[in-house]
Amino acid sequence: MELGPVVVLGALIAGILAGERSGLAVANGALIVGAGALGAAWFTRSPRRGALAAIGCALLGCAAMGRALDGQTRSPLQTAIDRRDPTTVRGVATGDPNGPTFEASVLIRVDVGHGGHRTLLARATGGDVAALRVIEAGDHVVLEGRLASLGSGSFDVRARWRHAVGRLDEARVVELSAPDGLLAVANSIRAVILRGTRSLEPTSRALVAGFLLGDTRGIPAPVISQYRDSGLSHLLAVSGENVAFVMALAAPLLRRLRLGARTGVALVIVLVFAAMTRFEPSVLRASAMAAVALLATFGGRPASSLRVLVYAVITLLLADPFLVHSVAFALSCGASAGIALLARPIDSRLPGPRFLREPLGVSIGAQVGVLPVLLWVFGTFPLITPVSNLVAAPAAELLGVYGFFASAVAGVAPRLGPLLQQPTSVLVTWITVVARAGAAVPLEIDGRGALGVVSLLAAGASVACLRARRAVSDPAAG
Repeated sequence: MELGPVVVLGALIAGILAGERSGLAVANGALIVGAGALGAAWFTRSPRRGALAAIGCALLGCAAMGRALDGQTRSPLQTAIDRRDPTTVRGVATGDPNGPTFEASVLIRVDVGHGGHRTLLARATGGDVAALRVIEAGDHVVLEGRLASLGSGSFDVRARWRHAVGRLDEARVVELSAPDGLLAVANSIRAVILRGTRSLEPTSRALVAGFLLGDTRGIPAPVISQYRDSGLSHLLAVSGENVAFVMALAAPLLRRLRLGARTGVALVIVLVFAAMTRFEPSVLRASAMAAVALLATFGGRPASSLRVLVYAVITLLLADPFLVHSVAFALSCGASAGIALLARPIDSRLPGPRFLREPLGVSIGAQVGVLPVLLWVFGTFPLITPVSNLVAAPAAELLGVYGFFASAVAGVAPRLGPLLQQPTSVLVTWITVVARAGAAVPLEIDGRGALGVVSLLAAGASVACLRARRAVSDPAAG
């Protein structure tokens, strides 16, 4: 793959980070110049095109971040937030409620007049928790509460990078109505899938919701810890594999359609599935990649997986520069990049049969890709991860396809649930046993250890290259 798109992506990220320190005036100027640079790149041939595209994306990234941050600090709600005014807001839930047992919070996109909107983190405690937990993404709500500034806690910091401008404390639900359009369809299908898991025991049911929809709210904390410590927590976050599983189920229908209709239907399926999984950062990355790949194929210009990843990330960061601070987004992108760059080279150099080499190559490539992010955020990386993924991956892939099918059928015909979900229960149990066993292996590596391993690998590669050059320069020596 050419380095041009990667350079453009790097310039975009640098511009976004610079935009955190620029004012609105700089952002507006950067927007105009950046748009002009991209327009010039469109009509310019290589090699100047790449340079102009990089400059344009850097300036547009700076503009996007600067304008987004200005929209937070100069919110129409800011005066009321500073005064902690009691208020009634009308808006739409942008996600599902979350939080500990006796507390719930949900992001609400509220109307601020003149067609404008801002996001608030609505929080309830005590007797109002149950009512807030009923809300689903897309629901239209009217809430009463008291406005407040976002704090420094993890929930508030995460909410700030999801465009929240403040909190609505002591939130009480006054009105609640179902969504319409895309989210109505997505919520209906989601409800069918979740209903189809009722015959499973509670922990397995919660894990299946995590595997299929990325909904981990019902999973006990010790189980989540086991998955994290064994390097299997990515299985509970919806990713490109889940999108591929859904497309595999739809393949019999798609094959009957012509290219144009097939592309359109596939894009609708991707969009509905993204809405079902609440447009989480990892879902956005996977859905954007699927959309780019479909459109590239439709246009007769299929691209490599790494190029598709770069184009998808550029598009998403221009649309929402706050994604640069999402750990889930970074992990998802790192895993995809690792697979695209390293899976095949690793697979070709591993001994053993192909059916073992391929999944192990994918697992190692993904883990190398996420290693820098994990070390930066958590400080350590479990060494058991490649082994855990190798053992759990076949069951997880089967669960992604069969579990979705079984849950959908059982959701429509509940009496079939106990029978259809027996294999699902076995698969979930197997993956959980692997997670528990992997978590019991106390082998981790920190940043210094990772640097040492990289140094040893680099030294080994240098020795191998030197021997290869000697063999080429002196054939008689062989």
